[in-house]
Amino acid sequence: MKNDATVLDAPIQKKQGLPEYELVNLTINGQFFKLKLQPWVSLLDAIREYAGLTGTKKGCDHGQCGACTVLINGKRINSCLTLAVMKDGEAITTIEGLSDGTVNHPLQDAFIEHDAFQCGYCTPGQICSAVGMLNEGRAHSLEDVQELMSGNICRCGAYNNINAAIMDVKSKMA
Repeated sequence: MKNDATVLDAPIQKKQGLPEYELVNLTINGQFFKLKLQPWVSLLDAIREYAGLTGTKKGCDHGQCGACTVLINGKRINSCLTLAVMKDGEAITTIEGLSDGTVNHPLQDAFIEHDAFQCGYCTPGQICSAVGMLNEGRAHSLEDVQELMSGNICRCGAYNNINAAIMDVKSKMA
């Protein structure tokens, strides 16, 4: 068997790697953060480990559960799938930013009123996702809410109560 491979005599060029750190400017819940991050740090890890805001939860870390949902300029995203450097200069809202500490967001009150949580681990992501979904204005029925919230998993199975809380707030928005 003849080997047709060509051997190159040229020296191997070393590729430039990623920069060791990037300066990332994030506004989280109205507070400015200038973070020195490795370029592969997820937005979720930047929020939790560097900004110290632990309300946003790490579930699957693969974008399948929705526990890490936050709002970027009012739109919901899975923060585990987003690199922090990609959101440089953006306005980020986490569960902590939905309330001023004295007055809850209407969805937070509705989750309490409708007992829309059991263990509570998914609740921050559920609420942030629901806020973003209602802002989108595409949910016109319970079926729409169920479909548009399908990216947020509740291991305890509190879906009926979660949907009731969302529908309650939606009815008061009209």
